[in-house]
Amino acid sequence: MELLLVAVLVLLLVGALVWWRRERAAREARSLADVRADAQRWYERLGGQVMNLHGDDPAVRQALVDAGERYNAAGSQLEQARTVEQYRLARETALEGLTYARAARVALGIDPGPELPPLAAAQGAGQLTRERQVDVQGQTFRAGPQPGRDTPYYYPGGRYQGRPVPAGWYSTPWWKTALGAGAGVLGGVLIADALFSPGFADPGYGYDAGYQEGFGDASGYGDQGGEAGGELGGGDVGGGDFGGDFGGGDFGGGDW
Repeated sequence: MELLLVAVLVLLLVGALVWWRRERAAREARSLADVRADAQRWYERLGGQVMNLHGDDPAVRQALVDAGERYNAAGSQLEQARTVEQYRLARETALEGLTYARAARVALGIDPGPELPPLAAAQGAGQLTRERQVDVQGQTFRAGPQPGRDTPYYYPGGRYQGRPVPAGWYSTPWWKTALGAGAGVLGGVLIADALFSPGFADPGYGYDAGYQEGFGDASGYGDQGGEAGGELGGGDVGGGDFGGDFGGGDFGGGDW
């Protein structure tokens, strides 16, 4: 009798384990199907925008080029995706492409369409609310909240070398050209420092939200500022001015 009871209990436990594993597999399959469908939906929407939008204005062309690059990248990611995280990455790429497509619509002067879900990479970066112009190493850089002849490059917001870069229109895609090594990186840091210095304070920018989302994290870049100053021969850029003002509080805790 006791052996029979033990056998029944073992069968019940095995049955419960098999049921639990099947339920878990089913839940994971449903979750995977959901994120795959969501990524595919945004990817197809991006494809429609890329195919239907056209324009000769430099700002329109640049935004559509970036949107097309994201469309191709998202398609490749979807083909290779096998996990939830991989499908989420493809979704993020497609959404980034849609932000460029939306920027192209703004440059065309037509309805930009409904708001998009926020990009994870742009969290806490904010957006430009006024025009600005700076000279860095003999070159002039401009940025502003609207497209123009001098600001044809859109950026949806993100981080460069750990620093928040707000969404807006720029005179050159310095965040791309400065991704190399040596002087390229140094140039990008100096451009960001100059463009987003306290001298361009924007009272309407959301300070609290920006700081909470990571503006204060830039405080760890004082050493880099000192090294930059040493390589450039000192001056206002180097040492504590660059590392302290940019990372320590004025950029991280002030207004744009």
